[in-house]
Amino acid sequence: MTQVFFYYDAADRLAAACALIGGAWTKRRPLLIYAPEKAVAESVDRALWTRAQLSFIPHCRSDSPLAAETPIQIAEQLDTPPQTERLMNLSRSIPPGYQRFQSLVEVVGQDEEDRLAARERVRFYKSEGCEVSYFNLGDR
Repeated sequence: MTQVFFYYDAADRLAAACALIGGAWTKRRPLLIYAPEKAVAESVDRALWTRAQLSFIPHCRSDSPLAAETPIQIAEQLDTPPQTERLMNLSRSIPPGYQRFQSLVEVVGQDEEDRLAARERVRFYKSEGCEVSYFNLGDR
C-alpha cells in the first residue's frame, strides 16, 4: 500500500518542493516528479538548475536520453514510470497509477484552491486505504 506524505501550508509551493527534492537527492533516493502542467514542469526544472551554486541537483525530464541514469526525473505523464519507489505530485489531481509507488509526496501551498484540492485528495487516499502523514511547513 502506498504511503502518502502531505507537506502543507507552504508559503512558496515550488520552493518547498525543491527543498524536498534536495532532501531526496542528498539521500541518493530516486524521485519521480509528476508535473502534468507544462508551466509547472518547466518551473521545477528551472528552479533545480538555478539553486545555490554548490547544491546542484542532477535531474532531467523522464523522456530524456539521460533518464536511465538520472535518479531525479520530471514527468508530465506517468505511462511508464522509470521507478516505483517515490513519486512527488505537483498536480491538483490524483496522479494516475499512484498505487504503483511505495510512497507519494504531496506539496500543498497556502492558496485556497490548492488547499481544497488537497483535502479532496486526502479523502480519496484514505478511502483507498492509504496511510496518510502530515507535515506543516507554515511555521518554518
